Amino acid sequence: MYVNIVRLLPLKLNEKGTHMENFADVKYILDGFLMVFAGILVMWMAAGFAMLEAGLTRTKNNAIILLKNVTLFGIASIMYYFIGYNIMYGSGSSFMGGGAMLSGITSADLGHSVYADFFFQVVFVATAASVISGTIAERMKLWPFLIFVVILTGLIYPIEGHWTWGGTELGGVIAGFSDFAGSTIVHSVGGWAALAGVLLLGARKSKYTADGKVKPIPGSSMPLATLGTLILWMGWFGFNGGSQLALGSKEDIDGIAGVVAATNMAASVGAVTAAILTQLVYKKVDLTMVLNGALGGLVAVTAGPDLGMIAATIEGIIAAILIMIAVPFFDKLRIDDPVGALSVHLVNGIWGTIAVAIFSPEVTMIAQIKGIVVIGIFTFVSSFIVWYILKIVMGLRVSEEEEYDGLDVHESGIEAYPEFAKNIK
Repeated sequence: MYVNIVRLLPLKLNEKGTHMENFADVKYILDGFLMVFAGILVMWMAAGFAMLEAGLTRTKNNAIILLKNVTLFGIASIMYYFIGYNIMYGSGSSFMGGGAMLSGITSADLGHSVYADFFFQVVFVATAASVISGTIAERMKLWPFLIFVVILTGLIYPIEGHWTWGGTELGGVIAGFSDFAGSTIVHSVGGWAALAGVLLLGARKSKYTADGKVKPIPGSSMPLATLGTLILWMGWFGFNGGSQLALGSKEDIDGIAGVVAATNMAASVGAVTAAILTQLVYKKVDLTMVLNGALGGLVAVTAGPDLGMIAATIEGIIAAILIMIAVPFFDKLRIDDPVGALSVHLVNGIWGTIAVAIFSPEVTMIAQIKGIVVIGIFTFVSSFIVWYILKIVMGLRVSEEEEYDGLDVHESGIEAYPEFAKNIK
């Protein structure tokens, strides 16, 4: 492959049309390869979300958590192919596109394989859905959650995506809004949807005392949570690096390299800052805060990973500070978020989007705030309506007995650690 590319590239200088076509073929191949390879890295983030969520929750709910994370990825893939992709990128009104099954969108229009484009986009949809899983963990019924994922991936996410990456700007309402890889478009959308759900769902029974104090509920496995974080960290290189969307020139590979380096810097700074802050505040280093500090940095840098290393450093520092503030803040409001997803994805999704206006002279703060507000209101309100209907029709929450015994036994019938469970009985 290397020899063939090297042999073809000089042909661009030849005036014959066939040689120019050969050069175009090489760019087509490289651009498509970037999307496929980066999409595979992002798909690997599904494993990261599953391990992180399982590690930060109790063993009696781990099997159902793993089941949710596998199934939601499948639902996202199906719904985005049959409905979502064309709503997001198809022709139609400024509110939403139309069509189904990639109809009307061709490789010739895109300059690269339409299926490479679809695959790279669909793993982002699944990421938004994964954010919700951790927030509502340990007390929501399986099927209402999966039905909500159907609506989110088939309609809610594609509609707001049509206004942004789809290029309509909602008829100019959010003109100038900039979000390179999805701090708002992906992560905050998942956070707003999760917030709507958890407000209707309520906290776990043992989380808050009658006098308002917070009762810590330790996770089952810090090794799993750490593994999940490192998998997500790795997958994020595809998430942000692949969003360059092209690999056919020197400028493109320089851009990808800069984005990947900045992504790594934000996560590194977020983790180290969280370690320092927890030592200063709690007199001990809190591993869960360090993990979320890294993830908060990753979410924050996602809106502008092309803005350089200094911007990424500052974004990572502030992301960790926001994690330290947001986690106890949500607890004070009695919003029970077992994995800290709201603090990581919603709060730092907003911060990262605002940061683009701070570090990029080409983007205005007004445009960023308008995008955040419009997308936030749409996602929260539409999600709340869907959650509310599901609550009325089939109920969102398991019974107190089922919550006490664990969702694995009642919802799945399979325990994550059956031999361990027998030993403790």
